[in-house]
Amino acid sequence: MYNLSKNQKKQYLDELIDFLKLPSISADPEFKNSVIDTAQWLAKSVSKAGCENVEIIKTKGHPIVYGEKIIDIKLPTILIYGHYDVQPPDPINLWDSPPFEPIIKKTKTHPEGAIYARGACDDKGQTFMHVKALELMISKNELPCNIKLMIEGEEEVGSNNLESFVIENKEKLKSDVILISDTGILSNNKPSITTGLRGLSYMEVKLVGPNRDLHSGLYGGTVANPINILCEMISSLKDENNKVTIPGFYEDVLDVNIDERKEMQKIPFDIDKFKKSLNINLTSGEKGFTTPERKSIRPTLDVNGIWGGYIGEGAKTVIPSEANAKISMRLVPNQNWKKISKLFIKHFKKIAPKSVQVKIKTHHGGQAYLTPTDSIAYKAAHMAYEKSFGKAPYSVRDGGSIPIVPMFEEILGCKTVLMGFGLDSDAIHSPNEHFGLFNFFKGIETIPYFHKNFVKLIKQNKV
Repeated sequence: MYNLSKNQKKQYLDELIDFLKLPSISADPEFKNSVIDTAQWLAKSVSKAGCENVEIIKTKGHPIVYGEKIIDIKLPTILIYGHYDVQPPDPINLWDSPPFEPIIKKTKTHPEGAIYARGACDDKGQTFMHVKALELMISKNELPCNIKLMIEGEEEVGSNNLESFVIENKEKLKSDVILISDTGILSNNKPSITTGLRGLSYMEVKLVGPNRDLHSGLYGGTVANPINILCEMISSLKDENNKVTIPGFYEDVLDVNIDERKEMQKIPFDIDKFKKSLNINLTSGEKGFTTPERKSIRPTLDVNGIWGGYIGEGAKTVIPSEANAKISMRLVPNQNWKKISKLFIKHFKKIAPKSVQVKIKTHHGGQAYLTPTDSIAYKAAHMAYEKSFGKAPYSVRDGGSIPIVPMFEEILGCKTVLMGFGLDSDAIHSPNEHFGLFNFFKGIETIPYFHKNFVKLIKQNKV
C-alpha cells in the first residue's frame, strides 16, 4: 500500500502550494516570465523526484519540461503528459481569495479540505501527483518500468507548438502507453475512468457595421446595429429542439447505439443534485437525450463570450461600429474539427445581411477520442482504482476536450489512458477553482498501482 505519512503529506502539500503560487497564465503575454519561472520550478521538482536528463525545451511559445527515468530499456515505458499553464483567473472579483495565494478550506464535498487556487485541479495539482508518485516509487526502489515526463506550458491556449515538438522528438518520446491526469471521477466514493473525449472547434467572429460608433438618437433606425444582428445570427444557429442548424454539422456524427446508451444509464447521476450544484431550476439541451448524454456523446455549440459597444458604468447611447463573439463547438467521434470549422465559416457568412461585414478567425481545435476498454492499459488503470478506492471504477465518457490525445496516437502510435482525480464541482476554468486533498493524495496512491499493473499484465500477455 502507498499510504503517505503525515510528514510526507505536509511536504507534498507545501510543495504544491509553492507550485500554485506561480501565475503561469499562458494566454497573457504579461505573464511570459512567470510561465518561464514555473517551468524552471517544475524542472527542479522533476529532478528532485529522481528523473534524469531533465530539460526545459524552448518552443516558439512557452517551454516544455521533459525528464525521464530509464531503469532498463527492456522494460515497458510509460509517457506521462501534463501541463503547467493555467487559465486566466478573471473575473477576479468573484474569487473568495486571491487566485495565486493558495488556501485550504474544508467543505461539505471536501471534509478533509481542498486547496483553492487557479490551476489547483487543472492541471498543476493533477500533474504534480505524477511527480510525487514517481518520487515515492524511486525512494522505495519500487519503480517497475521506465518513465518519461512531458509537461507543456501551452495547453490552455491550444498546444500550438506541441505537435511539431512531438514530430521532431518521436524517438525521445517513444513509449508503450501515454498516461494523462487531466480529467476527473464521478465522486470520491464513485471512482471512474474517462474513456471518451469530445473534439473541439473554437471560433471568433466579428461583425463590422458603420465606420464609427454612432449617436443612437441621430442614427437609430437608419443603420444596422451589429450587436442586434450578431444576436439574431447566433440565435439562428440552434432550432427549437436545440439542434445545431449549420448544414452538414451532423453528417459524420457517430451515433451511440441503444445498448451503449442503456449502459450509460447505469452510471450514477442525480439530476436534482446537478441542478442544485449550479443553482439552476431547469436543464437545457438537445431534445431526445438525457443530461449525461448531452454532455458527453452529443455535439454542441455555445457562445463563450460576446462584446461590443459601451459596457462601462452608467449610460452611453451609441450604435456600435462592431460586435464580437467567441463560439465553441464540442464534437463527437467521426466529426472532423477542421471540416466543422469550414462549415461554420461558410454558414455564418451566408446568413449575414449585407449591412455588415463578417470577419471570422479559427482559434484552435482537435478531434474527439475514444479509449479502448479492452487494452492492457485500461485494465491496469481499472485494477489500480479498484485497489486504492476499494471498488471497481465506472467507465465514463467526458464532455471535455484534450486535442493532443488523438494527435499523440497519430504521431507516436500508442494509446492513451486517462486517469483523472478531480470532481465536476472543482470549478476548473472558473473563480474559486479547487482540488480536494483527498483527491490529490489518492492520485499519488493510485498511480504507482497503475505502473505495477501495466508491467505485470504485459508480462502475462507475453507468456
